Amino acid sequence: MADFYQNGTVTTLHNLAQREPADMADELLTFSKTRSLGLMLPSLFSELEGQALPDIINKVKEVKYLSEIVIGLDRADLEQYKHALSFFSQLPQHHRVLWNDGPRLQAIDAKLQALGLAPKELGKGRNVWYCMGYILASGKAESIALHDCDILTYERDLLDRLLYPVANPLFNYEFSKGFYARVADGKINGRVSRLLVTPLIKALKKTVGHCDYLEYMDSFLYPLAGEFSFRRDVLNDIRIPSDWGLEIGVLSEMYRNYSPNRICQVDIASTYDHKHQDLSLDNSAGGLSKMSIDISKAFIRKLATQGETFTAEKFRTLKATYYRIALDYVETYRNDAMMNGLKLDIHNEEKAVEMFAENILTAGSTFLEHPMETPFIPSWNRVVSAIPDILSQLKEAVELDNEEFSKK
Repeated sequence: MADFYQNGTVTTLHNLAQREPADMADELLTFSKTRSLGLMLPSLFSELEGQALPDIINKVKEVKYLSEIVIGLDRADLEQYKHALSFFSQLPQHHRVLWNDGPRLQAIDAKLQALGLAPKELGKGRNVWYCMGYILASGKAESIALHDCDILTYERDLLDRLLYPVANPLFNYEFSKGFYARVADGKINGRVSRLLVTPLIKALKKTVGHCDYLEYMDSFLYPLAGEFSFRRDVLNDIRIPSDWGLEIGVLSEMYRNYSPNRICQVDIASTYDHKHQDLSLDNSAGGLSKMSIDISKAFIRKLATQGETFTAEKFRTLKATYYRIALDYVETYRNDAMMNGLKLDIHNEEKAVEMFAENILTAGSTFLEHPMETPFIPSWNRVVSAIPDILSQLKEAVELDNEEFSKK
C-alpha cells in the first residue's frame, strides 16, 4: 500500500485502498455519458506478433466506457496493415488503425514536409502526433489515455486509473501522468529514470540554481513513463519531440501551457514490465545511449528557453556533479533492492552511470554546436493555420484506408 505523501508541485493520486477495479470502471462508465473517453495505442507491427499486445487487446475489448480507440501502426506494408485491421477487428468499440506507412498518409506527410510542418524523424513521437491529429479530427473523445503496446504486466485497472483523473467531472486536471514501480522478475528496472533523469535534475539544481521548472520536473515519480492521459483541448497547442525526449518534452510542454494545479500524477500499477532497450555502450545512435543523449538535450533546450546560458565549462561541471550524485544513487538502490530481496547488478549500474555522464557532455556539445536544432513537431494549431482543412484530410485518408482494405 502506498503512502499519502505529496512530494512536489503537482498532485499525486495514490493507490491507498486497493479499490475494486469494477467499482472504478462503473464510475468511468457513468462519466463517459457526459464526457466521452478514448484510448490511443502507438504500435509497431511487430508488437501484434508479440506477447504483450494480444493480451492488452483481449482486456481492452471488455472496456465498456471507451467511445473510440485510435491505433497508430508503424513499419507495416499492405499485407501487414490488412492483418492489423483483422487483428483489431475484435474490438467492439469504434476504432481506427492509422496506416502510417500507407500511400494516403504518406501523401499527407509529404504535403506537410514541403511546408516544414511534418515530423522530422520516424518513431513513437511521430506516431503519437498523427494519432493526436486524428483524435482532433474525429471529435469522438473528450478525455483520452495513451499507453504503450509492449506492457507485459497489463491489467484492466491500469487503464481505469490512468483515465480517471481527466474523466471525473469533479476534477480540474487537464493532464495526468502515470507512475509505477519498475520492479519485475526479482529486479529493479528503469535505469534511465533512476540513474539519469533523477540525478540529472538534482545536478541541474546545483549548477543552475533554484528553478520552478526543475522543481516541477522533480515532482514526478516516474517521468519517463509512457502512459498519460489528457483532455482533448491539450492537443491543439502541444509541441512534442519526435526523438527519445518525448516524455520529458510532453511534461515540459504541460509546464509551459498549464498551471501545476491542472496537472497530476497517478499510481496505475503495482508491477510493470515491458520491452527493455539495450544499454548500447558502443553505439550512441541506438538503445539507452541515444535515449540518454536526447533526454539530456531536452532538459538543456528547455532551460535555455528560460534564459539559462550554457558553456562548455558549465557542461563539464554538470557532468562531474551528476556523476557524484548518480553514484550515490547506485548505493541507495542497492540497499533498497537488498532489503526487498531483489537483484541489482552494481557493475552494470555503474557502467550505465559512466555512459550517461559521457552522454551529458555529448548532449551539451551538440547543443553548443547546433543551438538552433529543434526536434519539436509543430503544434496542430500551427498546422491547421497553414492548411485549414488538414484534419479533415487526415480523417478522410484514414477512413478510405479502412473502407478499402478492411473488406479484403
